[in-house]
Amino acid sequence: MLRPGVELLRWFMAQQRQLPWRTPFPRDPYLVLLSEVMLQQTQVHRVTPLFRRFVENFPTLEALAKATEAEVLAAWSGLGYYRRARALHAAARAIHAAGAWPTTRETLHALPGLGPYTAAALAAFSFGGSDPPVDGNVTRVAARVLALNAPASSVRLRREAERWARQLHRHAPTPATFEALMELGARICRPKLPSCDRCPLAAICAAHASNASDRYPLPSSRRPRETHRWVALWLVRRDGRVLLHRRGEGQLLSGLWLPPIRELVDSQEPKAAAAALLNTLGLEARLTPGKPISHSITHRDITVFPFLAKCDLTQVAENSELAWVPPDDPGVATSSLTHKLSLACCPLLTELGLPVSYRSA
Repeated sequence: MLRPGVELLRWFMAQQRQLPWRTPFPRDPYLVLLSEVMLQQTQVHRVTPLFRRFVENFPTLEALAKATEAEVLAAWSGLGYYRRARALHAAARAIHAAGAWPTTRETLHALPGLGPYTAAALAAFSFGGSDPPVDGNVTRVAARVLALNAPASSVRLRREAERWARQLHRHAPTPATFEALMELGARICRPKLPSCDRCPLAAICAAHASNASDRYPLPSSRRPRETHRWVALWLVRRDGRVLLHRRGEGQLLSGLWLPPIRELVDSQEPKAAAAALLNTLGLEARLTPGKPISHSITHRDITVFPFLAKCDLTQVAENSELAWVPPDDPGVATSSLTHKLSLACCPLLTELGLPVSYRSA
């Protein structure tokens, strides 16, 4: 008699990836929380080195709770979606202030920024909870195995996936069963081109039986995408440092340090907007246009027009909103857009007699 939970677990024990947060159960809840927050909207191969770096900076929950927001955001650089870092920081402070970890899905869910999935994962992996953590990988596997005609993000699909995962767990009562479902969705039951011939659940999969894996789950309605145009100033001193500006509250990417940026309105010409932005900084310099770059933030597609200028060492004084930083090691919380701009502007540095000292060059 086929026991799906046992077959799934056997596959996982043989095929699981070795990841720094996959320690024996029960796991350190701080490392579970950190890994789960980092893995939201980010691929495992990108998270792994940044997870290690973050733990070096903040080895314990207490260390994270006592850090400043600026320190946390700087350590988060490279992961994007900085709202996650702020939520993680707020949760760490709440737990530290309480003096103990909550241990159930319900009490963990009450922490700042912890959704039902993260709360269930923490409860299961660290505190012996039996509520299934249901993410996109789990819902996709459930939709195909059960041939559920429900949109990927629907409440119905999430509930059916949780019910099914609970059944699997009863036959293989270990938190590794939940982790195995996630691994199966990430590596075998992928959104496109699933490897059904290597799937331990192929024998019970209704979608596989009807050769219809690509039909499940049903697509969710998507938010319309917006298009934007920005200009960005890449202002460089003779020592190679570039000027970054801290984005204010209410702005996109608020709290992060980026080159001075302005959004273009209607048919405004990039060069004129760049000159106006330079003027607001009290600077006069020759602007050299760089190659436009593309950048995406959630549902926004942005074309950024960079302009490079050489600045005197004393032309702009540092303050709480402006800082001169090494472009390849800024030491402040920034965005991947800054790295893209450095790549776009690097070829122009030699023309201006400036040092090409970027690692990206």
